[in-house]
Amino acid sequence: MSGPFITLTTDFAEDFFAGVIRGVIARINGDARVVDLTHAVSPGDLRAGAFALLAGCRWFPRGTVHVVVVDPGVGSGRKILCASTDDYCFIAPDNGILSWALTREKNVTIYSVEERRFFLEPVSATFHARDIFAPAAAHLTLGVRPEALGPALTRDRIVWIDFPEPVTGDKGELRGEVLYIDRFGNCITNLPAARVAELDPATLRIETGSLRLAGLRRSYADEPEGTALALVGSAGFLEIATSMGSVAERFRLEVGDPVTLSVARD
Repeated sequence: MSGPFITLTTDFAEDFFAGVIRGVIARINGDARVVDLTHAVSPGDLRAGAFALLAGCRWFPRGTVHVVVVDPGVGSGRKILCASTDDYCFIAPDNGILSWALTREKNVTIYSVEERRFFLEPVSATFHARDIFAPAAAHLTLGVRPEALGPALTRDRIVWIDFPEPVTGDKGELRGEVLYIDRFGNCITNLPAARVAELDPATLRIETGSLRLAGLRRSYADEPEGTALALVGSAGFLEIATSMGSVAERFRLEVGDPVTLSVARD
């Protein structure tokens, strides 16, 4: 019989920290299956971590525990959270990184992780991922209830990062922004597929920085190599990309850059 899943989303990159927290989990529950969602979040980049979790967490089996360690406030007075939903549990610092993923979850209950019997001792002031996050997650996979980790918290008592919702302009255009740039240089926007679908794809115009695009493509290969294009990507948002290249580098696009969708007028 296969064990429960624990995912890791961190800014640890190739350092030894990720291996250590995998070892801690194995010591407590050797049957848990640990999956690296990503360790490539830029150091301390809460929005990038929030987007990676939003895009990735829902593809795992019900009962998965998602551990998120992008934690520039480690060792400070910030809380550590356990968020329980109908499908998952999340362990993360109280810095807003869970905000976007939790908006898609049902029946969210949040707890402050304080019960030291589920920690490793002594607790390092600089490695809570090892001494608190990992053991708490492992204990959850052994059947410990989230409420055993500490007292419940209401949403108004935790840090929340609002998702940057697109807005409709005076002329009916849809205004959004670059939300995330992946390792290929594709610019993922905050414009969801459902909102893009409201516009006629044949007359759709996309603008960001110096880049002007007409219409949507189905895949990256629908244009010749090096050609910029727009499509709805696998995360369910409009992407701006370049076939076989980095659109971010070529057009000097950055997270936060405005993106406008409009319909060509005769």
